[in-house]
Amino acid sequence: MTITFFSNYFNHHQRALCDAFYALIGDGFTFVETMPMEEFRAGMGWGEDRPSYVLASYESGENEKKAAALGLSSDLVIMGTAPEYYIEPRISGNRIVFRYSERPLKEGFIKFFIPRLTKKYIHLHVRNRNRNVYVLAASAFASYDFRKMFGSYSGKCYKFAYFPKHISYDINELFDRKKKAEEEAGAVTVLWEGRMIRLKRADLVIKAAARLRAEGYDLRLRMVGDGEEKDNLIALAKRLGISDIVTFEGFLKPDEARERMADADIYVMTSNKLEGWGSVIYEALNAGCAVVASSACGATPWLVKPGRTGEVFRSESERSLTDKLRPLLTDDGLRRTLGAQAYEQMAALWNPSVAAERVIKLYEALSEGGDTPYTDGPLSKAQIIKNNWYGRQS
Repeated sequence: MTITFFSNYFNHHQRALCDAFYALIGDGFTFVETMPMEEFRAGMGWGEDRPSYVLASYESGENEKKAAALGLSSDLVIMGTAPEYYIEPRISGNRIVFRYSERPLKEGFIKFFIPRLTKKYIHLHVRNRNRNVYVLAASAFASYDFRKMFGSYSGKCYKFAYFPKHISYDINELFDRKKKAEEEAGAVTVLWEGRMIRLKRADLVIKAAARLRAEGYDLRLRMVGDGEEKDNLIALAKRLGISDIVTFEGFLKPDEARERMADADIYVMTSNKLEGWGSVIYEALNAGCAVVASSACGATPWLVKPGRTGEVFRSESERSLTDKLRPLLTDDGLRRTLGAQAYEQMAALWNPSVAAERVIKLYEALSEGGDTPYTDGPLSKAQIIKNNWYGRQS
C-alpha cells in the first residue's frame, strides 16, 4: 500500500503519526513537505531532523515532479495545508482523498462571505462534497462548520487529531513523581504552557489563581512560554498580589515542556474558540495530569470527559474555571483518578499507532463501498457539535 501525506512542513506535531505510518507500510509512506518552516516556529523548537520518508518538494524541480506524481498514483492521499494542485487530478478521477483539517470557520460564518474566502471554500469543499473526499477532523467543531457550507462532507467527517509523541509511563511511578514535585514546591502545582498571545487567554488562569488564593487555597502556578502578552501577564500577577506563587519561564523545547507536564498535578488549557485543536491537551492527558480545559478548544469535547478524564470549564469564564479548579486543589484522590483515566484513554485509544492503523482500515472500508467500523475514538464518525455544546450554565 502507498500513502502520501502532503503538508506545509514537517514538525513534532506530525512526526509520531508519520512514524506510525512508516512502521506499518515502510517505503510505501511519503510525507511531502511543501515549504520551509517559518523562523519563529523553528526558534520554538519545532524543527525536526528529516526521516527518509520526507520529500521536500520545494527543494528541486525533480522533487516537485515526484510529489505531483505521488498525488495521483498513491493508493491514499492525506491532504493537510498544502497547494491544492497536488490533488486536483486525483479528485477529478474520483479517487479517495482524506482532508486533514481543523474547523474552517473558527472566526465565524462571516468568513464565508468574504469574496476571496468564498471562492476558496467553494473550490475546496462545496464543489467536492459529493466526491470521494473525506475529512480527518482535527477539531470537534469541524463537522459543524463544514455543514454550514451547504452541507459539505455530510456524514464524511471522522474524528482525528494532531498526534504528538505518545510517552509510555509506569502509572505508579508517574504519580510518585508528581507527589515528589508537589512536596518540593510546597503546594499543588497548576501548569499552563503555550504561546502567550491573546487567543490563549492565559490571563484567566492567573485571575482564577488569585481568587483561589483569596479564598485560602494554597497552590503554585507555573507559566511556561513567551509571546506578546507575557509582560502584561507578569504585571497582572503583580497587580493581583500573587507574584510569590506564580513563576514565568520562557519557551521550552517540546520534550522539555512534556517533562514539566509529567511533574504537574493539574494542567489548565484556557484558549478561546480561535484555538483549532490544542495539542497541549493531548500531551497533558498523556502525562496523567488532571486537565481543566476550555470548552471552545477543538480537542476538548473528544478528549476531556468531565469527571472521567478531566474537567471542562465554560470558555472565557474566570468563574467557571475557578469552580473547576477548587475541588482539584484539595482532593489528591480526585486528581489521581482523573489523571490515571486520562492516561489510560490516550494509551488505549488516542495515540499515533492506533490512528495510523485506523486510517488504513477506513480507507479499505471506503474502497469497498463501506464505512468506518469504529464507534469511538479516532476515525469514528464526527457528529455535529455546536459552539455552545457545553451550555452557558456551566
